[in-house]
Amino acid sequence: MQRRLFKRFQTGLQTLIGVISIGVLLVGCAGPTLSDYQDKGPQLTPQAFFDGKLTAQGIVRDYSGEVIRTFEADLTGRWDANGVGTLDEEFRFDDGEVQTRTWTLTPEGNGLKATAGDVVEPGFMEWRGNAIHMNYVLRIPYGDDTLDVRMDDWMFATTADTVINQTEMSKWGVTVGELVLVIQRDTTAR
Repeated sequence: MQRRLFKRFQTGLQTLIGVISIGVLLVGCAGPTLSDYQDKGPQLTPQAFFDGKLTAQGIVRDYSGEVIRTFEADLTGRWDANGVGTLDEEFRFDDGEVQTRTWTLTPEGNGLKATAGDVVEPGFMEWRGNAIHMNYVLRIPYGDDTLDVRMDDWMFATTADTVINQTEMSKWGVTVGELVLVIQRDTTAR
Protein backbone atom coordinates (compact mmCIF):
# COMPACT_ATOMS: atom_id res chain seq x y z
CA MET A 1 0.00 0.00 0.00
CA GLN A 2 2.76 2.45 0.93
CA ARG A 3 4.63 1.52 -2.22
CA ARG A 4 1.56 2.38 -4.38
CA LEU A 5 1.07 5.68 -2.55
CA PHE A 6 4.74 6.51 -2.98
CA LYS A 7 4.55 5.63 -6.71
CA ARG A 8 1.44 7.82 -7.12
CA PHE A 9 3.18 10.68 -5.23
CA GLN A 10 6.27 10.28 -7.40
CA THR A 11 4.20 10.36 -10.63
CA GLY A 12 2.32 13.46 -9.42
CA LEU A 13 5.57 15.15 -8.46
CA GLN A 14 7.07 14.43 -11.88
CA THR A 15 3.98 15.88 -13.57
CA LEU A 16 4.16 18.99 -11.38
CA ILE A 17 7.86 19.45 -12.14
CA GLY A 18 7.10 19.06 -15.86
CA VAL A 19 4.34 21.70 -15.75
CA ILE A 20 6.55 24.11 -13.81
CA SER A 21 9.42 23.54 -16.26
CA ILE A 22 7.18 24.29 -19.25
CA GLY A 23 5.92 27.44 -17.51
CA VAL A 24 9.46 28.63 -16.81
CA LEU A 25 10.44 27.87 -20.40
CA LEU A 26 7.49 29.86 -21.77
CA VAL A 27 8.27 32.82 -19.54
CA GLY A 28 11.92 32.60 -20.63
CA CYS A 29 10.76 32.78 -24.27
CA ALA A 30 8.86 36.02 -23.71
CA GLY A 31 10.28 38.87 -25.73
CA PRO A 32 11.81 42.06 -24.41
CA THR A 33 9.72 44.90 -23.05
CA LEU A 34 10.42 48.62 -23.23
CA SER A 35 11.19 48.70 -19.51
CA ASP A 36 14.24 46.50 -20.27
CA TYR A 37 15.76 49.56 -22.01
CA GLN A 38 14.63 52.21 -19.51
CA ASP A 39 18.17 52.98 -18.28
CA LYS A 40 20.04 52.50 -21.56
CA GLY A 41 21.39 55.35 -23.65
CA PRO A 42 21.62 57.31 -25.73
CA GLN A 43 18.09 58.53 -25.12
CA LEU A 44 15.77 58.03 -28.11
CA THR A 45 12.55 59.98 -28.60
CA PRO A 46 10.63 60.18 -31.87
CA GLN A 47 10.33 63.96 -31.59
CA ALA A 48 14.10 64.46 -31.39
CA PHE A 49 15.29 61.74 -33.77
CA PHE A 50 12.65 61.99 -36.52
CA ASP A 51 13.04 65.73 -37.01
CA GLY A 52 14.58 66.82 -40.29
CA LYS A 53 16.18 64.76 -43.02
CA LEU A 54 17.23 61.13 -42.53
CA THR A 55 18.51 58.31 -44.73
CA ALA A 56 18.19 54.56 -44.36
CA GLN A 57 19.65 51.40 -45.88
CA GLY A 58 18.31 47.95 -45.24
CA ILE A 59 17.36 44.43 -46.17
CA VAL A 60 14.19 42.35 -46.34
CA ARG A 61 14.49 38.70 -45.29
CA ASP A 62 11.94 35.96 -45.93
CA TYR A 63 10.68 33.43 -43.36
CA SER A 64 13.86 31.32 -43.73
CA GLY A 65 16.18 34.30 -43.13
CA GLU A 66 17.29 34.62 -46.76
CA VAL A 67 17.81 38.20 -47.94
CA ILE A 68 15.30 38.71 -50.75
CA ARG A 69 15.54 42.50 -51.24
CA THR A 70 17.72 45.46 -50.36
CA PHE A 71 16.69 49.10 -50.27
CA GLU A 72 17.64 52.69 -49.60
CA ALA A 73 15.26 55.30 -48.21
CA ASP A 74 14.94 59.01 -47.62
CA LEU A 75 12.84 60.21 -44.69
CA THR A 76 11.79 63.69 -43.61
CA GLY A 77 10.20 64.37 -40.25
CA ARG A 78 8.57 67.47 -38.83
CA TRP A 79 6.49 68.32 -35.76
CA ASP A 80 3.81 70.99 -35.31
CA ALA A 81 3.06 73.15 -32.27
CA ASN A 82 0.51 70.56 -31.01
CA GLY A 83 3.13 67.78 -30.98
CA VAL A 84 1.74 66.05 -34.10
CA GLY A 85 4.50 64.59 -36.25
CA THR A 86 4.62 63.88 -39.97
CA LEU A 87 7.19 61.43 -41.32
CA ASP A 88 7.49 61.17 -45.11
CA GLU A 89 9.26 58.03 -46.38
CA GLU A 90 10.45 57.03 -49.85
CA PHE A 91 11.84 53.49 -50.20
CA ARG A 92 13.80 52.52 -53.34
CA PHE A 93 14.22 48.75 -53.69
CA ASP A 94 16.96 46.96 -55.64
CA ASP A 95 14.38 45.63 -58.14
CA GLY A 96 13.31 49.17 -59.10
CA GLU A 97 10.14 49.35 -57.00
CA VAL A 98 9.54 52.63 -55.17
CA GLN A 99 7.19 52.82 -52.17
CA THR A 100 6.14 56.00 -50.39
CA ARG A 101 4.41 56.36 -47.05
CA THR A 102 3.43 59.34 -44.94
CA TRP A 103 3.05 58.66 -41.23
CA THR A 104 1.00 60.90 -38.96
CA LEU A 105 2.12 60.61 -35.33
CA THR A 106 -0.51 61.98 -32.95
CA PRO A 107 0.01 62.28 -29.17
CA GLU A 108 -2.17 59.77 -27.31
CA GLY A 109 -1.73 58.72 -23.69
CA ASN A 110 1.94 57.95 -23.01
CA GLY A 111 2.86 57.60 -26.67
CA LEU A 112 1.94 58.37 -30.25
CA LYS A 113 -0.83 56.92 -32.41
CA ALA A 114 0.75 56.13 -35.78
CA THR A 115 -1.34 56.15 -38.95
CA ALA A 116 -0.56 55.97 -42.67
CA GLY A 117 -2.48 55.25 -45.87
CA ASP A 118 -1.43 51.59 -46.11
CA VAL A 119 -1.61 50.94 -42.36
CA VAL A 120 -4.91 49.12 -41.82
CA GLU A 121 -4.52 48.82 -38.04
CA PRO A 122 -2.91 51.94 -36.56
CA GLY A 123 0.17 51.54 -34.46
CA PHE A 124 0.93 52.85 -31.02
CA MET A 125 4.49 54.08 -30.57
CA GLU A 126 6.10 54.04 -27.12
CA TRP A 127 9.68 54.67 -26.04
CA ARG A 128 11.98 54.26 -23.05
CA GLY A 129 15.74 54.78 -22.78
CA ASN A 130 17.33 54.00 -26.15
CA ALA A 131 14.37 52.04 -27.59
CA ILE A 132 11.15 52.69 -29.50
CA HIS A 133 8.50 50.00 -30.01
CA MET A 134 5.52 50.04 -32.35
CA ASN A 135 3.12 47.31 -33.49
CA TYR A 136 0.73 47.78 -36.45
CA VAL A 137 -0.79 46.02 -39.47
CA LEU A 138 0.54 47.03 -42.90
CA ARG A 139 -1.12 46.22 -46.23
CA ILE A 140 1.64 45.22 -48.68
CA PRO A 141 1.55 44.34 -52.38
CA TYR A 142 1.58 40.56 -52.89
CA GLY A 143 1.54 39.33 -56.48
CA ASP A 144 -1.58 40.78 -58.09
CA ASP A 145 -3.23 41.33 -54.71
CA THR A 146 -2.37 42.64 -51.25
CA LEU A 147 -1.61 41.01 -47.93
CA ASP A 148 -2.16 42.41 -44.43
CA VAL A 149 0.91 41.73 -42.29
CA ARG A 150 1.50 42.45 -38.60
CA MET A 151 4.65 44.51 -38.07
CA ASP A 152 6.42 44.30 -34.70
CA ASP A 153 8.81 47.22 -34.94
CA TRP A 154 11.78 47.81 -32.60
CA MET A 155 14.25 50.70 -32.94
CA PHE A 156 17.44 51.14 -30.93
CA ALA A 157 19.68 54.21 -30.82
CA THR A 158 23.36 53.35 -31.08
CA THR A 159 24.40 57.02 -31.23
CA ALA A 160 22.44 60.28 -31.14
CA ASP A 161 22.30 60.18 -34.96
CA THR A 162 21.98 56.42 -35.70
CA VAL A 163 19.12 53.99 -35.08
CA ILE A 164 18.98 50.30 -35.92
CA ASN A 165 15.44 49.18 -36.78
CA GLN A 166 14.36 45.53 -36.73
CA THR A 167 10.80 44.61 -37.72
CA GLU A 168 9.34 41.12 -37.54
CA MET A 169 6.56 40.55 -40.07
CA SER A 170 3.91 37.94 -39.24
CA LYS A 171 0.64 36.60 -40.56
CA TRP A 172 -1.72 34.60 -38.29
CA GLY A 173 1.03 34.57 -35.63
CA VAL A 174 3.61 32.98 -37.96
CA THR A 175 6.75 34.91 -38.88
CA VAL A 176 6.82 35.50 -42.63
CA GLY A 177 9.78 37.86 -42.87
CA GLU A 178 11.93 40.51 -41.31
CA LEU A 179 13.03 44.01 -42.15
CA VAL A 180 16.38 45.30 -40.85
CA LEU A 181 17.60 48.81 -41.51
CA VAL A 182 19.94 51.49 -40.26
CA ILE A 183 18.50 55.00 -40.08
CA GLN A 184 20.83 57.99 -39.89
CA ARG A 185 20.05 61.64 -39.29
CA ASP A 186 21.50 64.10 -41.79
CA THR A 187 23.93 65.98 -39.56
CA THR A 188 24.87 68.43 -42.36
CA ALA A 189 21.38 69.94 -42.38
CA ARG A 190 21.54 71.17 -38.77
